[in-house]
Amino acid sequence: MARIKGAINAKKKHKRVLKLAKGYRGARSKQYRIAKQSVMRAMASAFAGRKQRKRDMR
Repeated sequence: MARIKGAINAKKKHKRVLKLAKGYRGARSKQYRIAKQSVMRAMASAFAGRKQRKRDMR
């Protein structure tokens, strides 16, 4: 039985994160580790922002 390597999945994951980080400045759009942190923070802010918008509409 052939060994299954994780490179394909890792590359796919990295590409997804870097695509979301497109337009960020410097290393935030180039390096996976830093881009991941920036994207996670952006997603958290977006989530909070949607809740905030609903509060403002009331």
